[in-house]
Amino acid sequence: MTINRTKKETHPKRHSGARSDGREDTEKLGIKPRLVASRLLAAVVDRQTSLDGMLDAENGNPGYRALNDADRALTRAILNTSLRHLPRIQAIIDSLVETPLPEGARSLYHLLTVAAAQILYLDVPDHSAVDIAVEQARSDPRSRRFAGLVNAVLRRLAREKVPHLTATHVIPVIPSWFYERLEQVYGRDHAFRIAESLLAPAAIDLTVKSAPDAWAEKLGGAVLPTGSVRLTAFSGKVPDLEGFSAGEWWVQDAAAAIPAKLFPSLAGEAVADLCAAPGGKTAQLALAGARVTALDQSKSRLKRLESNLTRLGLSAKTAETNLLDFRPDELFDAVLLDAPCSSTGTIRRHPDVLWTKGPADIEKLALLQERLLRHATTLVKPGGHLVFSNCSLDPREGEEVTARVLADHPDWSRVPIDPARWPGLEEAVSPLGEFRTTPAMLPGGEAVAGGLDGFYAVLLQRKA
Repeated sequence: MTINRTKKETHPKRHSGARSDGREDTEKLGIKPRLVASRLLAAVVDRQTSLDGMLDAENGNPGYRALNDADRALTRAILNTSLRHLPRIQAIIDSLVETPLPEGARSLYHLLTVAAAQILYLDVPDHSAVDIAVEQARSDPRSRRFAGLVNAVLRRLAREKVPHLTATHVIPVIPSWFYERLEQVYGRDHAFRIAESLLAPAAIDLTVKSAPDAWAEKLGGAVLPTGSVRLTAFSGKVPDLEGFSAGEWWVQDAAAAIPAKLFPSLAGEAVADLCAAPGGKTAQLALAGARVTALDQSKSRLKRLESNLTRLGLSAKTAETNLLDFRPDELFDAVLLDAPCSSTGTIRRHPDVLWTKGPADIEKLALLQERLLRHATTLVKPGGHLVFSNCSLDPREGEEVTARVLADHPDWSRVPIDPARWPGLEEAVSPLGEFRTTPAMLPGGEAVAGGLDGFYAVLLQRKA
């Protein structure tokens, strides 16, 4: 995006001590979370760095880790809001400036984006957002001479926010390359609804061991067509909820819970979960009575899986290995391959995904998935089943991979999914009997939020 300067700049006076309007410079103490938010936004947009890693409480960005809990929460809110609305914020900033800035002004752009997100979408007083942004500009040698520009642009934005919000309402909130792809695959209306779903943070869904209706009542939630329990108006800490420490349920998006439910009866069956961590699907398989072998190439992720299973009172054999190197002594009755993907179906939870991935990443990941699926077919007994799934919205990472593999394996075939088994999600079952959910499906109601992650899943069977 090109950022330009306004015709008329006003330069705010520097202050020391009390202000003439009664506010004190102590407000500027809020500069730290804004500085961190600006820097992390730059890392996402300019360097395609995943936000999850930078926000890790133990190994994340040093600036973020140095913040207190309240400032971390503010930083996350600013970042998520900025990324959810980024194309609209860009368009608004573009409309407020005219003369091009010199090269190397990206830090100023991110500063303006962070401030605009607060003014337009967050419950932050306009004067605080403006004043802190001006102070932030002054504190950065790269932006210091533009402090007056920052003041002028943001004060004008604060005065004119309503017309700007109205004018940009029709702009899709995802990158143009991906929006065009969604239109191609899903059509214009569904594509727009998928894009708009990004603006609503994902609800918290739970997979319960038993009695979903009872747990929905206890926790103030609702039972979804998938059998998951969706919490309503939840703002506390998940571990504090009833049933967590007792291992009665685990957090798992409703769509992510679908693939493991596609198998026929698993009681007593030998089942491999090939990309298992963090273990939600492993827990489902174990709960269904399967003898599970859970694989992952990350030692730390396997430790997390094992910890989760311990809390749930479930067990599985684990193996730290690259799937492509896995050669078991005996074949499995069933295999679940939830393959690495672009994660474009999780944009409600991870709004940075579409700014850190591109078309080349999707093509690369689709080739990896094909290699993994081809290898997975070698691990299943004759007559056994295989579920292939991922959380991408692009058929290049789902349907097209399955079609190529089946074309080369005449001893494998699809087992069509029955839409009648999934009331409320019938539209997610394709004519071929494959599952394809999008964030625009599963409408909500007055008491419960709608939507779910975008997921692809197919049930395959090897000829006996």
